[in-house]
Amino acid sequence: MTEHTETPAVGMGGIRDVVSVRLPAASAYLSVLRTATAGLAARLDFTLDEIEDLRIAVDEACAMLLTQAVPGTDLVAEFELTGQLMQIRVEVSTVGSSAPKRDDFAWMVLTALADDVDAVTDSPDRMAIVLRKRRGAARPA
Repeated sequence: MTEHTETPAVGMGGIRDVVSVRLPAASAYLSVLRTATAGLAARLDFTLDEIEDLRIAVDEACAMLLTQAVPGTDLVAEFELTGQLMQIRVEVSTVGSSAPKRDDFAWMVLTALADDVDAVTDSPDRMAIVLRKRRGAARPA
């Protein structure tokens, strides 16, 4: 497991930090990612409810990806912290996988917990799920 933090850049929106975590693509390591998610969200002063939503969303996104991950490869999570926004991209190596179904229960959980969710397949052998959550954003009723 490695962790990399880029130097913060100050721009129009304030501080921008990027933290990358690479760990084995196995469910046994997801607790590390949930803890990192909570710690980084707390750094942005997210509420306890928002932090818990993010922890669950990251766990659910990883669970979706791990079913398609090539055994023995890594799961890479990149957290981008910008002002009041946290963007999380979790990514795995795959073999001929398709994008997650947007009408299944797991996808509905993700969209309920995060402000914005997207599945990204930039290449045929990589799949990512990107979550965005803004601090203090009102949830749809």
